[in-house]
Formats: sequence, C-alpha cells, structure tokens
Amino acid sequence: MKFIITDSYEEMSTVAGQHLLGYMYQDRRVNMSITAGNTPLRMYEQLVPQVKGKSYFDNVHYYNFDEIPLKGTGEPGVTISNLAKSFFTPAGIPAEQIHVLDETNYETHDARLKADGGLDVMLLGIGADGHFCGNLPDTTDVHDETVAVPTTPEMKEILLGEVGGDASKVPDFYVTMGPKAVMQAKNIIMFANGEHKAEIVKKAFFGEVTNAVPSSILQLHPSITVILDKEAASLLPNL
Repeated sequence: MKFIITDSYEEMSTVAGQHLLGYMYQDRRVNMSITAGNTPLRMYEQLVPQVKGKSYFDNVHYYNFDEIPLKGTGEPGVTISNLAKSFFTPAGIPAEQIHVLDETNYETHDARLKADGGLDVMLLGIGADGHFCGNLPDTTDVHDETVAVPTTPEMKEILLGEVGGDASKVPDFYVTMGPKAVMQAKNIIMFANGEHKAEIVKKAFFGEVTNAVPSSILQLHPSITVILDKEAASLLPNL
C-alpha cells in the first residue's frame, strides 16, 4: 500500500490524473473503472484536454462500477450520466469504448470483465461512512462479486438525493461491484480530500478490516495507491 500526500485538492487531482495516464499510455488494451461524484471533478477537467481527440488512447476502455437506475424512466442511470457529464462527453470518448454496467446486465458483468481481460485499474473514492462503489456498511459481503442491493427504507432517503428528489424514480435496488469483484482488479487508486474525510481514511487503512467500514478490505489489496490532500491525511501516523 502506497500513500501519496499532496498539499491541496488541486495537486491531488493532478497526481491522480497522472496515475491514470500512466496506465493509458500503453500499447495494448487498457480496462479502467472510474468514479463519479465530487472528488474527481477537477481531475476530469484536467484530463479532458489531454485525452480529447487523441487516437493513441483508442486502446482505453471504460467501465462504471455501480449504478443507480432511475425507476420507470428507461433513462441512463445516475452513475453513467454523471460520468458522461464530467468526462466522457467533454473528452469525446467514443461509445464503443464505454461499457455500461446497469440493472439489465449486472448478472453477466463479472464474466464480461473476465472475457475482456479484467480491470487494469480502478479509481475509487471513499464515502464518509467508509463505503466504496455501492458497498455501504453492512450491505454487501466480502465474497460478493457484482450484485443487486435491495433498497431499504433508510437507503431510500439516501437515493432520493441521487435521483433529483423525485421519489417516483427511487429504484427498488441498485447494482454494484462487490468487494470480491473490486479486489480482482490488478491495481486500485483511491483518493480523498478534505478534513471531513480524515477520520474515515484513518479507520479504513489503519483500523480493523470490518464490514462496518467497507473500504477497510482494501488494506488487503496487493497493489493500491492512496492519494490524499494534507487535510484528509491529517490523522494518519507519520508515513
């Protein structure tokens, strides 16, 4: 496990983007699973001009690792829509390089990844509750590959914000790559910024491995790089 502590969110974004580019500059197919959310927004802004229109990145294929369907709409889910808005569309990524995970194909997702050669790298964020992908505390098991997670009453409150506040769009379940599926990625990059992430980063990487802190299992991955700004790293032991 390698830690990189940066001085600012801007620097953290740059370093994370450089790591992704390091995988992309290869003369072979590269399979990447990347995150949506707020943390990567500046990184994607930096990557867009470096990727857009560059034919030498035609080897890079993208996968989303979770999805929240919009119930009863037939529209693309929350995750893929956010990735399109923040990166795929402004970077001009061709549709044939984007491999969507959704509620219709999650049962074959792991087999598809295996057939495609597996994930070379996953870029993950960490939630304030320690979740990664759609693996919230005590919702998935360490042996789960890609699964559907039922929407509990408590979860409906969380998902309501994700679907724009329209209760009719809250799905009965969402899909996610489970811990076992994520641990099969060849390399993992996790990044976080801000003082509000400091406590959970400490628990995840220096506490016990437990389902109560889902991302703690990532301590066991053989090739993980954790990129933090100094605020998110403020409670870690001297590295």
